[in-house]
Amino acid sequence: MVLEKGGKRFLKKFWYLLWKDNGFKGWLFSIVFLFVFIKFIFFPFLSLVTGTSLPLAIVESCSMYHKGNLFSDFDNWWDRQEDKYPEFIINKLDFKDFPMQNGFNKGDILLITKADPEKLVVGDIVIFNVNQRNPVIHRIVDIKEINNEKVFSTLGDNNMGQLSFEKEITENQLVGKASLKLAPYLGWIKLIFYEWQKPLSEKGLCSEK
Repeated sequence: MVLEKGGKRFLKKFWYLLWKDNGFKGWLFSIVFLFVFIKFIFFPFLSLVTGTSLPLAIVESCSMYHKGNLFSDFDNWWDRQEDKYPEFIINKLDFKDFPMQNGFNKGDILLITKADPEKLVVGDIVIFNVNQRNPVIHRIVDIKEINNEKVFSTLGDNNMGQLSFEKEITENQLVGKASLKLAPYLGWIKLIFYEWQKPLSEKGLCSEK
């Protein structure tokens, strides 16, 4: 009985601090609670559901940007970019059927799901680890098999050509597959604090190359 009453008092005080206390103490408690909930409950649960250790990703570069972003005109974009795809035997009709055919912008938040090497196809957008601070998110343009293992080749929609590290991506480098654009631009809430650390060429809003 004593424990039951103590539990009720604790829950009542907890609820008051979380939702009703408008003072500094209540504000601080809410921030701490939100941090703990997101880090130790929400993200672990989301990782379990999506099958990847990185269920949400913020786009930090302009390598997948299309001019106009949300209002990008695919036909005009393809006319400007088509010269880089013949070597991968990808034409306009192929690309038009690719997921997220209009790319995405710096600051967009993406939902990442498990990247099953056997199910990935040309056109899918994958996130993978290289020798950089953060993983890279690019589109698959070629898939081959070496020693019974899938090897992937990617290219950023807004890059003029392939980077050396993305010509042969192994299964072990894969982190996940970009499945959905959840929140355009919302990631800038975080990016704004790190922009000053980037080289001048990588700062600010995107433009098409």
